[in-house]
Amino acid sequence: MTDNTYSSKPVSRDDYTQDPRRNVEFAHAPRNYGRWVAWIVALVIAIDVIISVARNPNFEWHVVSQWFTETSVIHGLGVTLGLTVVSMVLGTLLGLLLAVGRLSQSMLLRRLSGMYVWFFRGTPLLVQLLFWYNMSTLFPTVALGLPFVGPTFATWNTNDLITPLTAAIAGLALNEAAYMAEIIRAGLLSVDNGQAETAQAFGMSRGRALRRIIIPQAMRSIIPPTGNQLISMIKATSLVSVIAMGDLLYSVQTIYNRTFEVVPMLMVAVIWYLLITSVLNVGQSFIERFYSKGTRRTVAAKRRQPSAEAKAVMAQPNLARKEDL
Repeated sequence: MTDNTYSSKPVSRDDYTQDPRRNVEFAHAPRNYGRWVAWIVALVIAIDVIISVARNPNFEWHVVSQWFTETSVIHGLGVTLGLTVVSMVLGTLLGLLLAVGRLSQSMLLRRLSGMYVWFFRGTPLLVQLLFWYNMSTLFPTVALGLPFVGPTFATWNTNDLITPLTAAIAGLALNEAAYMAEIIRAGLLSVDNGQAETAQAFGMSRGRALRRIIIPQAMRSIIPPTGNQLISMIKATSLVSVIAMGDLLYSVQTIYNRTFEVVPMLMVAVIWYLLITSVLNVGQSFIERFYSKGTRRTVAAKRRQPSAEAKAVMAQPNLARKEDL
């Protein structure tokens, strides 16, 4: 019966010198030529597209450079950024309350929060903005007082309260709160329930445990989708142009309605949106890195030379296969 296991006859250093494939010191990853070809093809296509766009006279790049920093465009950009910041802050705060309500032990809070999320996620943002802008047709006045039979303490004209600015903020913030509620709720659920139980065992209240322990750990799961929502909010502000709100898109529309230079003015808006979202992407990366400290797995990219012990083992192996001898 043939023994195909291992032989106790040692393999000399010359065997490894003559056949480098046996020596781990010379091991390397296989070269992926297909990946190199894919990179070259992608770069060639990208360069071709860039040159075609740059040399196309229909884009009228001289007009783009002329209006890129025009006063009305910069003012519209400021309105876009202001709407984004205010709506995102209000939406995040309200979304946090809704997320806590959906995770509450009270059935009333869970039902109310669930109905809010169902309604605002189920209707288009443009429709919500139009409803807020035309609120005076439904409720000409807004009264403050006791419900049903109580006296009225104050009354306001709805047109005075619901301006294009307040309609834009209300529509964007309330819609964003529904999405942020689900993002925050998913982040809170990603934290092990034992964390809250341990905090309560040490005498922490539920609110303090949420602030000091649960939310900081949940941020690692909350930040990436929140960054996506912020970028979506930047682009969603363009919808307020339909209610005569002077954002970036409305500003370029006003200009090309006068000059009939539609494509160049749209390119002005496109470039500004791309610049803003690029800056936000960089900021999101830094924030994600901050909250993922201690959890990232670093993969060493450099190849390390084998130690002296490893070289000695490779030079003087104890066992070898019979068929290799």
